[in-house]
Amino acid sequence: MPNDKNRQFLDFEKPIKELFEEIEKLKQTAEKTKVDLSDSIRKLEEQVLDKRREITAHPTSWQKVQLSRHPDRPYTLKYIDKMCDNFVEQFGDRNVRDDKAMVGGFAMLDGQTVMMIGQQKGTNTKMRQMRNFGMANPEGYRKALRLMKLAEKFGKPIVTLIDTPGAYPGMEAEERGQGEAIARNIYEMIRLKVPVVCAIIGEGASGGGLGHWRR
Repeated sequence: MPNDKNRQFLDFEKPIKELFEEIEKLKQTAEKTKVDLSDSIRKLEEQVLDKRREITAHPTSWQKVQLSRHPDRPYTLKYIDKMCDNFVEQFGDRNVRDDKAMVGGFAMLDGQTVMMIGQQKGTNTKMRQMRNFGMANPEGYRKALRLMKLAEKFGKPIVTLIDTPGAYPGMEAEERGQGEAIARNIYEMIRLKVPVVCAIIGEGASGGGLGHWRR
């Protein structure tokens, strides 16, 4: 189990935080005294897993919201890395620019070629700024539509991973047709002739999530 000193904990995760602190103390003690404490550390790590299952088994509505925004959650590219092989990322909407908040490309999933599409928030402050915190501009939705049409052309299923606080609300996004881009995606997704599997992996807020989410 990874033990990241920079790991962040929510208020209701305090019992888990205390266990991590105990694990860290044992590791430091083992390093200083050269005593093998691996069994004790392993037992505490098992307790972390049990406590995490207990805490997340019946979360309140607000706790669910907090978990969906947890800074230590895996994001789209991490899911793709763990789920798929041979991911070939595609870039650009062939009109304005490449939107870093929206990622996608062909990949192998259980031996099947699929089109993976999702929002990427970034793993640190610099990357979050570059990814615009997972808030896509119109070109991001047009990029997603281009990739969905590409998948349809080759008869490949589409998997979308939704994780966004919403579409980017800036004036320049509205000037470039934010509302039309989202509406166009919804309209076109209804007409696609290939299967579309949509999974919410974090936040799925506002119309920003609907831009690549077909009911």
